[in-house]
Amino acid sequence: MQLTKEGYRLSENINPISLCQKYGTPIYVYDAHLFERQYLRMKNAFDVPNLKLNYAVKALSNINVLKFFRQLGAGLDCVSIQEIEIGLLAGFPPNNIIFTPSSVSLQEMRLAQAKGVRINIDSIPMLELFGSEFPDMPIGLRFNPHVFAGGNRKISVGHINSKFGISVHQLPHVLRIVNRLNLNIEGVHIHTGSDILDTDVFLAATEILFNTAKEFDNLDYIDFGSGFKVAYKEGDIETDIELLGQKFSKRFNQFCKEYGKELTLMFEPGKYLVSQAGTFLVQTNIVKQTTAAVFAGVNSGLNHLIRPMFYDAYHHIVNISNPYGKKRIYSIVGYICETDTFGVDRQISEIKEGDYLAILNAGAYGFMMASNYNSRLRPAEILVYKGNDYLIRKAENLDDLLRNQEIIDIF
Repeated sequence: MQLTKEGYRLSENINPISLCQKYGTPIYVYDAHLFERQYLRMKNAFDVPNLKLNYAVKALSNINVLKFFRQLGAGLDCVSIQEIEIGLLAGFPPNNIIFTPSSVSLQEMRLAQAKGVRINIDSIPMLELFGSEFPDMPIGLRFNPHVFAGGNRKISVGHINSKFGISVHQLPHVLRIVNRLNLNIEGVHIHTGSDILDTDVFLAATEILFNTAKEFDNLDYIDFGSGFKVAYKEGDIETDIELLGQKFSKRFNQFCKEYGKELTLMFEPGKYLVSQAGTFLVQTNIVKQTTAAVFAGVNSGLNHLIRPMFYDAYHHIVNISNPYGKKRIYSIVGYICETDTFGVDRQISEIKEGDYLAILNAGAYGFMMASNYNSRLRPAEILVYKGNDYLIRKAENLDDLLRNQEIIDIF
């Protein structure tokens, strides 16, 4: 969202206030032009013969978003059988979907195998179970490099205490199982965490995976996950994807020569592709001054956007109803019966009851982590592209809240 002379605008000069008035609030709005920009930026950053970007469905799984990334040429990274099913409905061929789950049952793995998708194995017990049942199926292996990377411990998944992946120190055990069952290992995978800023830390983790890859003779791909940081506010630091791409491409091409084969370089970006494209639009219910603060209470809460409370995540907030007003200090809070805060002591253009506020960088893990807490209804989702706006998910109503409840007559 850009601030213009006329106020805040989305791509193609779309006025977000017009969307609030048309669809009501709260609403999630996704600017598909930014999906496209981020995808092409990442694609163009790496100079390798074979590059595949698999969009991480868990970031934002609306089927229309998946169809958009399919059109761009992306594959899918899925972590549940339901994500696989949505991806297939969105038109992705099974071999363009990679399933990398954690702590799922063998039954779910069987369902994924029956769908024909590619599979990464996350643990030694599952490697034995799945490998014994499907010894002829090519599989990938997810390793834990024991590297701490990411903006928050809750989103850092490559450290020694993480549940994700097979420890690189267990490689001899893995090789015994692979050799005993005569398994076909087609790929190796790591993912260190989200909001990675230090490219040198990321590159250090990749060297661990390169050393691991040398132990397997017939690989087709190496998957380095993602987690690249985007800017959350003006002047914020983000991963220099072009610099990373330049450094990493040189090293990857060198490794392929050492390995004796042109491998496919894979990444699984989620937040990097969709975070900045998402804006959460809310309306101010009340402005309340206490002895300690001025609160602007809005018609949403942690039930719709939990990241600030769950991760201490920063989301920039602007008053789109009064973009050039005098700055005052507010804490933006929600209507949930909990401590429910979107931002503390923010300098925002003066807010009045009824003003529309925009919470930025809400495309990733926004709607996807929404709930019905306090029996509140989940909001609508809107996609804007080439000057048009499209309703891609209706707002819930009371029937949706009660749909799967069975009312019994025993009282």
